[in-house]
Formats: sequence, C-alpha cells, structure tokens
Amino acid sequence: MSDLHLLTAGEAARLIREGRITSKELVEDCLAQIEAREPAVQAWHYLDREHALAQAERADEAHKAGLPHGPLHGVPVGIKDVLDTCDMPTENGCALHAGRTPRRDAAAVALLREAGAIVLGKTVTTELAYYAPGKTRNPHDPARTPGGSSSGSAAAVAAGMVPLALGTQTNGSTIRPAAFCGVYGMKPTHGLVSRRNMLRLSRTLDHVGLFARTLEDLAILGEAVMRYDAEDEDMRPSAPPPLVRTLAEEPPVEPKLALVRTPVWGQAEPATQAAFAELAEALGDRAEPVDLPEFFAEAWPAQKAIMEADMAHNLRREYEAGRERLSPVMRETIERGRAVTAQDYLAAHDIARALAGEIDELAFAYDAILTPAAPGPAPIGTATGSPAFSTLWTLAGVPALSLPLLEDEDGLPMGVQLVARRHDDARLLRTARWLVSVLS
Repeated sequence: MSDLHLLTAGEAARLIREGRITSKELVEDCLAQIEAREPAVQAWHYLDREHALAQAERADEAHKAGLPHGPLHGVPVGIKDVLDTCDMPTENGCALHAGRTPRRDAAAVALLREAGAIVLGKTVTTELAYYAPGKTRNPHDPARTPGGSSSGSAAAVAAGMVPLALGTQTNGSTIRPAAFCGVYGMKPTHGLVSRRNMLRLSRTLDHVGLFARTLEDLAILGEAVMRYDAEDEDMRPSAPPPLVRTLAEEPPVEPKLALVRTPVWGQAEPATQAAFAELAEALGDRAEPVDLPEFFAEAWPAQKAIMEADMAHNLRREYEAGRERLSPVMRETIERGRAVTAQDYLAAHDIARALAGEIDELAFAYDAILTPAAPGPAPIGTATGSPAFSTLWTLAGVPALSLPLLEDEDGLPMGVQLVARRHDDARLLRTARWLVSVLS
C-alpha cells in the first residue's frame, strides 16, 4: 500500500491487526513524509529514526507472537516537548533545560505506550509552553505561524507526518494551533487527563491537549489517555468517558447549539465575523444566539492573574538561576506574576469557579456552545497569535474542540470551536460529528 502516512490512526491500527500492513512500514512512510516536509515545516525538536523503527519492529514481533493488542498498536504519535519521555530528551523549548533526560514517562505518554503506540519523537513547543515562538512554520503557508504553544504537534499532524499528537493548553495552546493548521484539536475537561511528569505552569489551568485529522481518531486518542491517576491532584476516581462508542451513536434528538460571541468578539477579524454569520444562517433554528452576562468579561483578567502568579511560582528556579537566558516576554510575565497579590489571586479563583458553574448552567440547555476558535486565520510572522477565544473556556475547565470547518478567501483554515459542560466530553464529540455532517 502507498501513502500509508495518510491513513487515520484507526485505519492504521485496524490494518496492522489484520496483518495487511506492518507497523514498520507505517513508521517508514511517516519518516519519509517527515523527510519531505520537515525542511519547510520544522515540526520536530527530537527525532531518532532508528529508535522509532526499533519500536515498530517490536510491535510487529508482538503481533506475530499473537500477544494482546492495544487500540493504537503500532501507530506512531508525536509528543510535545513538555511531556517527559524516558527514552528521549525533554527540553521544554528552553535553553536552561538543554540536555534534560527524564527517567520516567509523563503519565499520558505511558498510557499511549500501554495502548501500543510508537512514540515517533518530540514536537516543537514554544519556550516553556508560553509565547516565545519556536522554529515551526504553518504547513499551509510557511510565512505564517502555526500557533502555539503546541506548534509542532499541530503542524506535524496537519503535514501528514504523524496521525496523532499530544499537546498542552494553559490558555489557547491546543485550540489555536489546531485552528491555524486545519486539524482537529481537543482540550478535555480539566482533571480528565493526568499531567504527572509534564511541565507545570498552572495547576488550575494546565491541560493535556489532543490533535488528530478526524474526530474518530480524537476519540481513540482521548480514550487511551483519560485514565485516573492518583498522583494528579485534580483527578477524581471515575470511569473514563466512552468517547469511541458515544461518537458512533446518533444523537437521540437533533442537537441545539448556543451561538456565543463572548466579550472578545471585537477581536474577531472580518473573515471570522462573516463566516459565523454564514454558519448561523446555515444552521437556522438549530443554533440560537446567546449573549453572555457582563460578569463573563471578568474571565480574561482572572485568567491572567492566575496564570502569571502560578508561572512566577512554578518557574522561579529558572528565573532565579538564569533569567538572562529567558526570553523578554517570559521574564516580564514572571515579574508581573510576582507582583500579583494574594487577594487578587484568590479573587481570580473565585471568578473561575463561578464562571464554570455559569457555563454548566448555560450548556445544560444546549448540546454545545458554538464560538470562534481564534480571531481569524493564522497571521503572517512567527508570533503565535491571540488566545483570547480560548481563555474563558480554559479558565472554566470545560471541554473544547476546534473543528477545521472553515476557510478564508485564500483557502487558509479557520477553526470553529465547540464547548460543553464539564465532563460532557463524549457528548461533545458526538455533537461535533453531527455538526460536521450538517455543514458538509
């Protein structure tokens, strides 16, 4: 078979199980695609061809021996370089962490290996998963940003280098690059995926993010990593959501969407505003415009206070030992965070809890909230773009998806964001599948 790198993860896993292709053949084709596209895209921070092929060969030997298969047996994945890998460096996009070689996998990485996945390599992150950009370029136009901070993960999936990748999100670091690169991206409910052995910026805001080229693949990837971990303080013992099964079901009734502009609608570019007007027209009475109460405008300063104060604390060693080697934007952020008062910090947490409850109430009346994923298509240059359209949903810890449903007049992808109540991740995926079918 040719063009194996274009297979979805689900297709590839099935063909490997059936013995129609081998993991080694799949990995070789992905590596060939990387060789062809990497000079322009630059999605990878660390890639060891021989190690990747050795993992694939072990997967094929296990298949021949009739050993049990995980849902991603033999399928390559990319891992953002802020999630620890015991067999590869994890340098967090930071000069101060050069040469860092963890001894343990991040919990999410370990679960992917348990599912049979091949860790192909480490994808580029911005410096310490914040704003200072890395080397990655947008696969649709190298003059444009891929977004950030999960820039390499989104770009690698969009460029056909790998079918799946993990990223992270503390503000807009999964949803925005997914929108700019034209792939599916998911930020699960806060506390649904373990962040153990992952770079910590903010316990309140940090999420593991998922990238894929289909909703089905997002569901497979999500199920693989949504497992309880007692070492993550924000996880609670519960059964993982049945993403794959729910996605395949038909909605019991036709979904109803809330069309929400949010208080930052003024930052939406004309192309985004026009596209959402067309979406509203196409959906008709299946989407209802909803205005958020004025209180929701407090989300953006609250998120900023929490994130910057937490970063000042969690990155204090980097700042104290090597601030001159950090980017100006990182130094300034940490310095602002050090100035946040305890009163303002605690008040911001009160706002976050109140907003989460308000969103749960709003979303209870609808199957999902429909809102932009980013201000517009990927901007020209290396700056990662504004995360403003993700801030509210990240602060509230609710699940969010970026769907590659729109294009601007130049053919550049523009994401549509769907949001749901906390822990409604499975139904959110099912509603997304319905929306894709309605608009296709």
